[in-house]
Amino acid sequence: MIKQAIIPLAGLGTRMLPLTSVIPKELMPINGKPNLEYILEECLSAGVKEFIFIISKKKMGIKKYFFNDKFYKKVIKKNKDQRIIDEYNKIKKYQKKIRFVYQNKPKGTGDAILKCKKLIKNKYFLLLLPDDLIIKKNCSSEMIKLHKKIKGSVIATKKVEKKNISRWGILSIKNKKKNYFQIKDVVEKPKIKNAPSNYAIIGRYILPSDIFSEIKKLKPGQGGEIHITDAIKNLIHKNYKFYGNIFKGKYLDCGTLDGYINSGAEITKGIK
Repeated sequence: MIKQAIIPLAGLGTRMLPLTSVIPKELMPINGKPNLEYILEECLSAGVKEFIFIISKKKMGIKKYFFNDKFYKKVIKKNKDQRIIDEYNKIKKYQKKIRFVYQNKPKGTGDAILKCKKLIKNKYFLLLLPDDLIIKKNCSSEMIKLHKKIKGSVIATKKVEKKNISRWGILSIKNKKKNYFQIKDVVEKPKIKNAPSNYAIIGRYILPSDIFSEIKKLKPGQGGEIHITDAIKNLIHKNYKFYGNIFKGKYLDCGTLDGYINSGAEITKGIK
């Protein structure tokens, strides 16, 4: 069973400026609660017991959001508002499940994940990128179910339009079933004519703990960063089994201002 989830939160959020100059993008509200809480709720419903947050000194607002007991106690003492009490109780439950590691220099997702090595207890763990929300169906639950079936690693995937292929990491596929397939290779942002498929990587992964030793061997790639896709690619070439889960939910991109606005509209529409 997948019990731990890594959530990288140290990014600078430059695509969301100027809003992210004063608030971490993961705390920006979507229909009354932070983007990050949707991710946590997805994980909890899928059976995850512990979250490892990767933050930086510039993102301490995330830690304060979940560990601001003094403030809540003061407010509740003066104002017995049940809504505030309920919110505080919910946050208190999260506190028991959250661990923090720090990535103070932006060296890529691979570097961030490597910092979690000592905290991972089992053979596999869940990795979620908070810019990507998947609503209407629990993607993490789907992936864990597939993981149990195929006894291997899983990457969430969806079809993208050919004209947009060069924006994504694209999967080379084989042995396609109804809702999943085996991954032959990963191609990062290929030209349309070189793309092996139109199945793109979405920010949900079930990864083996062996990936840590693979990340250690990597040299900085594009942008001087360590990319998790390079480690995945190397493991596939070493005959580790990776599968693409064609998830059933609706994908929302919260990493850009336009995407954030659209996500709020979609979530609001979905609960009416």
